[in-house]
Order: sequence, then structure tokens, then C-alpha cells
Amino acid sequence: MATDPAPLLDLRGFTLERRTPRGPRAVIRDIDLRLEAGAWTSLLGANGSGKSSLLRLINRLDEPTAGTVYLDERDYRTIPPLELRRRVGMMMQTAYLFPGTVAENVRFGPRQRGIELSDETIERLLARVGLAGFARRQVDRLSGGEAQRVALARVLANEPEVLLLDEPTSALDQDAKEAVEALLQEVIREERLTCIWVTHDLAQAVRMGDRVGLMESGKLIRLGTPEEVLHA
Repeated sequence: MATDPAPLLDLRGFTLERRTPRGPRAVIRDIDLRLEAGAWTSLLGANGSGKSSLLRLINRLDEPTAGTVYLDERDYRTIPPLELRRRVGMMMQTAYLFPGTVAENVRFGPRQRGIELSDETIERLLARVGLAGFARRQVDRLSGGEAQRVALARVLANEPEVLLLDEPTSALDQDAKEAVEALLQEVIREERLTCIWVTHDLAQAVRMGDRVGLMESGKLIRLGTPEEVLHA
């Protein structure tokens, strides 16, 4: 009898509470979410619904109050943070680049693991994100769209299995938004990355996910195909 493949990313009972003067406040409430390799899920919700907090928990930038994540069937608390963040890459809505050149930023992650990327590898990664010839460019001379492309190249340099995207186009103008969205869609499909894309834009959630999850007050209240969520 055939069995379903084990998920690459498996969230179980994920909960985060914060202390407030009025007592504990639940930011994330008992979320279960399973993503097979290559699965692509958009998380949709209003500001404050817990979408970004969930990504931070998955990447261990914050620690859950309860529950855990299994990455390829391994409890993520047993994975050294540096290895976890290599395997689970994350892009923010603003590209936080280090002062210096584009090449220095792309080299950063592998260098933390003792790997020095060659100039040829840097150029290949930059060409992949549409920035051929930008290796020596100072990051303070980049546009917003170019900076997000560098952020993507920096993530790809680590050869991740999972990509967490926290509203990566929300700070861009419309032309740059469309270009970066198209690039991310192409890269995610070609690299077969498992992806969670956070957005508050319904149309983008439908475009950029095989499944759409709707979050409200820290809970995942609905999960299904874009058509199922829209009709509901």
C-alpha cells in the first residue's frame, strides 16, 4: 500500500506567547503545517495576524512556547542554527545588505562555513538573478529591486532546501515588484525549492502559491488551493 511521502518541513503544534502587562498573549496559536519537497504555500493575512512571526520561528530567530518543526524528519532544535539557516533561507521585505560590494554580500554565508566562493561562482549567481557584472558594485548604489536580487543571490549561495519569503516585494515600486516576483517564481520552480511566501495581497497569494493559507489572530484558519480559499 502506497504511503504519502514524508514532508520536508513539518510544523507541529507551533505556539508563541508573549508576556504583556495584562498576561500572556498568543502570537501564534497551535499551528500544524506540512510541506513536501517542492511545495509552495502562500500565507495570507492582515498585519498583525502572525505571518511574519511564524517565519521567524521557523528560522529560529525566535523560539516557540510550544511545538516544534521537523526538517526532513529531524527536530530542528537538534540542528545547529548556522546549518539550519543555510538549509532554510529567508528573505525579508527589505534587503538588509552589509556595507561593501555585492560580491562580499554573496560570499558571506558560505564564508561562515569555511567555503570561499570563486569569482566565477559569484558571477554565475549574479547572472542567475539578472545582475551580471554587478560583483564590484557598492550596495549603497543599488535600487530597491537590485538590492532584493542581491538578497536572493545571497540566499541561493547557501544552496537552501527551503525558502521563507516575508513580503519580499512589498517595499518595491510596481515595475520592480513585478520583475522580482517573476524572478522568484522562476527560481523557486527551477530549483524546486520548498517555499512559504508571506503576503497581505490576495492577488499575489493566488499567483505565488500552489496552496494558500489564511491566518487570523495567530491561527491558520484555512488552507487549500487558491480556488478553494477564494470560494470560501
